[in-house]
Amino acid sequence: QVQLVESGGGSVQPGGSLKLSCAPSLSMSNFYLTGWYRQSPGKERELIASTADGSTAWYTEAVKGRFILSRDNANLYLQMNNLKTDDTAMYICYVAFDGKPFWGQGTQVTVAF
Repeated sequence: QVQLVESGGGSVQPGGSLKLSCAPSLSMSNFYLTGWYRQSPGKERELIASTADGSTAWYTEAVKGRFILSRDNANLYLQMNNLKTDDTAMYICYVAFDGKPFWGQGTQVTVAF
């Protein structure tokens, strides 16, 4: 089992920035596939950023050029810049471990005037 704890969410105005962190119960070196999902009320959970072993990250078109995924030995991060109202969602980190996916509880991001 892997526990994941996200932090860094909050309320911000459009154009603002937030940096999310995800702390796993094991060292990040245990995980190959890592990334972030988000889910808005009434919508399906969507994968927005992913990386394999800290190499080049993939981003969904909606966040490309604004969000940056990174990782170190301790945490997974998501730097979110130029936030838009459509980015309002619960942000959930995930890792793949021993052939299984694990998700955290999420951290809420609200973008509004």
